[in-house]
Amino acid sequence: MPSEGAYQAKLIRKLKRMFPGCVVMKNDPQYIQGILDLTVLYRDCWALLEVKVSADAPVRPNQRHYQEVLNDMSFAAFIYPENEREVLTALQEAFASRGAACVS
Repeated sequence: MPSEGAYQAKLIRKLKRMFPGCVVMKNDPQYIQGILDLTVLYRDCWALLEVKVSADAPVRPNQRHYQEVLNDMSFAAFIYPENEREVLTALQEAFASRGAACVS
């Protein structure tokens, strides 16, 4: 099984191929304890992803809280090899469903 860091690096490359021009940032868990690992900025949308090496990897304190709160704001999910396709499909749909705001 690859390390979380190796899986995260592979995932970042995949996100950049899926969403050309996106910005993927690694978040600092020392700044906000439990904040999800990655922020993805794409056009006028954003998402946060918590990267786990497997479905049964431990969840740290506050991660579920931030995933729920941030998902209500935009898109946030736990992602690991077993659910990667499902999460990335949902992310594509979320990014595609958001149009630019109209200002008259």
